[in-house]
Amino acid sequence: MSTKPWRQRVHEEDELLEQLRIQTSAAAERRARAYADGVDELGTVYKVAKALNKPWTTVDQAIKKHGLTKARPDTTS
Repeated sequence: MSTKPWRQRVHEEDELLEQLRIQTSAAAERRARAYADGVDELGTVYKVAKALNKPWTTVDQAIKKHGLTKARPDTTS
């Protein structure tokens, strides 16, 4: 039975980890967009969080992290 050299195995695992990092980042952005769509539909971060049984801070932070917040009409000058 032939085993790959350890350096090659490490390199392959590093490549896999990078692919997973990219996929995780993309999934987090898609989730944040979905949260933002929920806010558009329901009106508030709190209502979205309640509907999903998640802390409101989780929803709020995800939206903010991905720059998806919109200026509220009542706070613009």
